[in-house]
Amino acid sequence: MSAPAAPASTEQQDAGRAVATELRRAGLTDVDDSGLARALYSSDASLYRVLPRAVVRPRHPDEIVAALEVCRELGVPLTARGAGTSIAGNAVGTGVVLDTSRYLHRVHSVDAGARTATIDPGVVQAALQTAARPHGLRFGPDPSTHNRCTVGGMIGNNACGSRALGYGRTSDNVVGLDVVTGSGERLTLGGSAAAGGVLEDLRTLVAGELATLRTEFGRFGRQVSGYSLEHLLPERGFDVARALVGSEGTLAVVLGATVRLVTDAPVRGLVVLGYPSMADAADATPGLLPHEPTAVEGLDQRIVQRLRDVPAATVPELPRGDGWLIVELTGDTVAEVQAKARGVLADSGALDSLVVTDPAQAAAIWRIREDGAGLAARTSDGRPAHAGWEDAAVPVERLGDYLRGFEALLDGHRLQGVPYGHFGDGCVHVRIDFPLGTGDDGGRSAYRAFVEDAARLVAGYGGSLSGEHGDGRARSALLPLMYSPAALSLFERVKGLFDPADVLNPGVLVRPVPVEDDIRMAAAPRVTSGTRPTLALAYRHDGGDFSAAVHRCTGVGKCRADLQSTGAVMCPSWPATREEKDTTRGRARVLQEMLAPGGPVTDWRSPEVHDALDLCLSCKGCSSDCPTGVDMASYKAEVLHQSYRRRLRPMSHYTLGRLPFWADLAARAPKLVNAVLASRLGGRLAKWGAGMDPRREVPPFAPRTFRQEWAARTAPAPAGGRPVALWVDSFTDHFAPEVAHAVARVLESAGYSVQVPGADTCCGLTWITTGQLDKARSILSSTVEALLPLAEAGIPIVGVEPSCTAALRGESLELVGGEAAQRVAAGTRTLAELLAATPGWTPPSLAGVEVVAQPHCHHTSVLGWSADAALLKRAGATVTRLGGCCGLAGNWGVEKGHHDVSVTIAEQQLLPAVRDLGPDAVVLADGFSCRTQLDQLAGRRGQHLAELLADRLG
Repeated sequence: MSAPAAPASTEQQDAGRAVATELRRAGLTDVDDSGLARALYSSDASLYRVLPRAVVRPRHPDEIVAALEVCRELGVPLTARGAGTSIAGNAVGTGVVLDTSRYLHRVHSVDAGARTATIDPGVVQAALQTAARPHGLRFGPDPSTHNRCTVGGMIGNNACGSRALGYGRTSDNVVGLDVVTGSGERLTLGGSAAAGGVLEDLRTLVAGELATLRTEFGRFGRQVSGYSLEHLLPERGFDVARALVGSEGTLAVVLGATVRLVTDAPVRGLVVLGYPSMADAADATPGLLPHEPTAVEGLDQRIVQRLRDVPAATVPELPRGDGWLIVELTGDTVAEVQAKARGVLADSGALDSLVVTDPAQAAAIWRIREDGAGLAARTSDGRPAHAGWEDAAVPVERLGDYLRGFEALLDGHRLQGVPYGHFGDGCVHVRIDFPLGTGDDGGRSAYRAFVEDAARLVAGYGGSLSGEHGDGRARSALLPLMYSPAALSLFERVKGLFDPADVLNPGVLVRPVPVEDDIRMAAAPRVTSGTRPTLALAYRHDGGDFSAAVHRCTGVGKCRADLQSTGAVMCPSWPATREEKDTTRGRARVLQEMLAPGGPVTDWRSPEVHDALDLCLSCKGCSSDCPTGVDMASYKAEVLHQSYRRRLRPMSHYTLGRLPFWADLAARAPKLVNAVLASRLGGRLAKWGAGMDPRREVPPFAPRTFRQEWAARTAPAPAGGRPVALWVDSFTDHFAPEVAHAVARVLESAGYSVQVPGADTCCGLTWITTGQLDKARSILSSTVEALLPLAEAGIPIVGVEPSCTAALRGESLELVGGEAAQRVAAGTRTLAELLAATPGWTPPSLAGVEVVAQPHCHHTSVLGWSADAALLKRAGATVTRLGGCCGLAGNWGVEKGHHDVSVTIAEQQLLPAVRDLGPDAVVLADGFSCRTQLDQLAGRRGQHLAELLADRLG
């Protein structure tokens, strides 16, 4: 596909500027028509890419009304958007995209007596839960995206989630809505609507269509496709508020809502049931419903295996079988839950079972389900799998037969998918490896052929094309396969009453765009058109196809979640700025736009690309926390590599990016260098030349490096010990040799004979993070060559600095590759990993020691911190483990322009945790960056695990 001519792009930009100008004249204060904003909001969590003209982030409901008025006057479409987690293309549009999540996120009140809450549309579901929890209440529906999706978005799609079986859909939990219709009429809706205006016209329309409403709508709980017009029936109280739920912003825009809250059960438990297949699990589901579970979720071995493939992931043990049901039970007492569990087991017919009452174990099992949309985005052989046919539902008693028919349909189209879902409600999620980006039409005809057959299949079982995500661009055109012409005509007439000019989210539900239009290609052709890149030249991610790599991001938005609630690392800059560009998803979207034709982002050097990547800390958090396997640190390195290859680089790349080189020079006269850096003039000049923020301090160089001290050591090494190689990185060698000495002491006390490889074994990390990948490859190749004899001899290689150890285990495989790199990576260990595998080793007692642990981001994401946690527990320490990031992240936090965000990130978890610690508490921080951040911002010294153990060896 060739790029459109330049004038078309210019026309789009001019149209966007004109709309933005009028919006600002109307008093809107946050209007963005930049190329960056248009790229960020061009997609949601769906297959679709639609460039908007402008993005509006309203600060007050009145600004929503004003924005709609401008759009009506100009004839410009308006699409409401919450967190952008819509899977069907419900939240993308060609005109103005209205993002309510930025400012309209208040819970105004919680009425415990009435069990209601009054909220803004942009409030995150998890934030509403937090506000309701002190009253013993909760908002019932909880989608898997509950820690980032907005309640306004849930209202738009009639979201349900895992616990809709116990608490109902969003439409069952909306008491009232404040809305503005597409015609500009502002309505306050409650249980029954007053007469007048559009509501009177609607009442008249309903009176003439009662037969259609009673026979085609509300047939079963998960009939979400189309408009939920059954709520307008006289016997249901003509409830317009509930009828608008699920209308996907095509009839009115939500300004505020009053939602119902329910009592949260004090005790929860899980029964996990194993079956020969997922279809067998579905057959067993109806027999479990009389036990009143709050959730019955279905999984099979394919999605569990996907989680096992995620680096550093911990996968809980499941009962025997290839298909599972996760049954959640609630009660007032543990005994009540246990009694229900016995009943479930008796009626389950399962091969094997597991009863879970421990909250941590239950959370680990729920994680498999909650990450389903991301985990299913790759097939078993690594191909991308897509949304599109995502959440169909059938009556639960027909679910097993439907699943067998669906698997046969996949086979007939030669496609793979990983089904899972809310089996208690008959709702099935799936991602499918549609051949997008292939063939003459980019795979569009194959995609349409499948979804049409799938729609016929689900309709034949009396089901719904959508069971909770809405129809959007993915399924609206398929509604004639589910509804009669009379029902479809009714949709059009309702749309005509509320939005006669078709301003609100056009192309969705009524007069839909074809399902194959505007598909965002997930595999760009391996060619170069002009300056548009498609092939990565340095990293080998996804076979070297940079387009395939960045399209790993499906938009599920886990990177927007609250880090403190998830215990995750990614993405630390998002909670610091609350800007979409500072999410992993936002950065991926901009990189996708860089590869797409006709958009505002043109090549590697586009300012939009570098703006989006500027606050990426290269923390590697996304590489483990993102369920689709996005590794933005690697993508950023690639972008910097391509942008500055054979060009002048920023000054910090030559200084901080080559720090080991300068450290080697400084080691020749460390006292002189330290004196210069400590002086007022010398320090200022050094920081200016290095591109450092003047508020940062340069850590002093050690008077003698570790290697110098080790070479001069006079005490004989213990004889007869098992050999181990202590690999000392540049940071430890030049700035913290005492840490390496502590590692050596612990290893020797464990019966090892320590040897130190040569000084030329650098991991090249600073070159990697600044995109100097040719040099980084050369450095890493030399290191792999030097360490290979050790690995081949079976001598474990123990790293000291987590980020450098992670580079040997990760980046060496990408940049160097080959059997040698694989052997060295396999032979590299953290201290805790080696000690855990050492027969007969017992840790020194840490009984009574309070430890606050800040695992380095790369330690958590690449290496895994479970061995360290187990060691500390075994030693008897009381451990508080922090999530998130310290905020320094190597050279990133000291560079100009990053200081304030770095401090804000540190304030998320690290600084509050250590601020009130007693003097005897230990702050455990293996990373040099983490210890530096602690020292400079909190005046507190962090200890490496080796130092903690060595101090107690006696």
